[in-house]
Amino acid sequence: MPKEVAHNLLSWASEIDAGTIEQAARTARLRFVSGHVALMPDAHIGIGATVGSVIPTEGAIIPAAVGVDIGCGMIATETDLTAADLPASLDALMPLVERRIPAGVGRGHDDRAIDRALEAIGRPYTELTPKQDKTVATQFGTLGSGNHFVEVCLDERDHVWTVLHSGSRGIGNQLATRHIAGAKKAMKQAAIGLEDPDLAYFVQGTPEFTAYIDDMLWSQAYAMASRARMDAVLSNALFSVVGKGRRVRTINCHHNFTQKETHHGKSLWITRKGAIKADTGDEGVIPGSMGTRSYIVRGKGNPDSYHSCSHGAGRRMSRGQAKRTLTASSLKKAMEGRTWNADRASALVDEHPEAYKPIDQVMADQTDLVTVQHTLRQVFNYKG
Repeated sequence: MPKEVAHNLLSWASEIDAGTIEQAARTARLRFVSGHVALMPDAHIGIGATVGSVIPTEGAIIPAAVGVDIGCGMIATETDLTAADLPASLDALMPLVERRIPAGVGRGHDDRAIDRALEAIGRPYTELTPKQDKTVATQFGTLGSGNHFVEVCLDERDHVWTVLHSGSRGIGNQLATRHIAGAKKAMKQAAIGLEDPDLAYFVQGTPEFTAYIDDMLWSQAYAMASRARMDAVLSNALFSVVGKGRRVRTINCHHNFTQKETHHGKSLWITRKGAIKADTGDEGVIPGSMGTRSYIVRGKGNPDSYHSCSHGAGRRMSRGQAKRTLTASSLKKAMEGRTWNADRASALVDEHPEAYKPIDQVMADQTDLVTVQHTLRQVFNYKG
């Protein structure tokens, strides 16, 4: 259950530091925030707005609250395979994933399937340069870096799932960065002072607002379609290794996004920065960290959270702190029994499970927000 940790600020987090509360309180004090800001159990400090926060606004929107990875989210597919169908080792899957789902800047994806997908998405509001057009095509269906990942998991019934985390890649970042800079410039020109410059906003009805919304919605569509592409490639690669298999159902959900919704009788822009939509019956994917569990959930439609829930475990340590504090050897120990990028352990220390909040506690904090359908454990992990 939530508690009020500051004026106009409700929190579901049993583990939260004062800096995170202070940052979220600055957002809650903005005059166009219509209602309380909701902090999810995985809340932690972000840039401008808090990661793991849900922000209801009326008449304005904050580009940095969505962030630079517009439309970042999760996709999970349940298959008809069981643990008994899997080979003793999934080592043969690793080179297929590395080749077919490139991490970082993707190359070699300019085929008819890509063209059809991009044609369906359309064009953003901002006119793209030839270089950006190339980025849109080559990075579609690529993973990215940081905490983006590909997994094969088993649920509590030993049913096999594929799970993937990715967003709108370089083009989403470039569009977001452009609009964030534009919002800051607009604040300066209007001599509007803010407690944090990264909370710069656009006012509804202005050309700048319209341009941002159009680019943001396009980036969200791009991210969702890109995840769907990778999900199909991943499951096909798995089925080729196993020698059989078919998809049963797929869940594809954003956790960095804004959309228009009605809450408490008002039409609002609901910005979820590190949170997923969990209206009554909505299905979602909440990943843990490397070496821990993930969850398939169904929303309860809690009005206090604006029908939202957490997007993951949430960082407990910054990446720099994790690299200074944790070790590759302890990461290898945490990942025992799984197929993963063990040869890159030193480069992945910042993704160590101890750098994150315990996912089981995060789930215990939000029993009023979601019902757990399935609990997943990893057998294969590939990091971007």
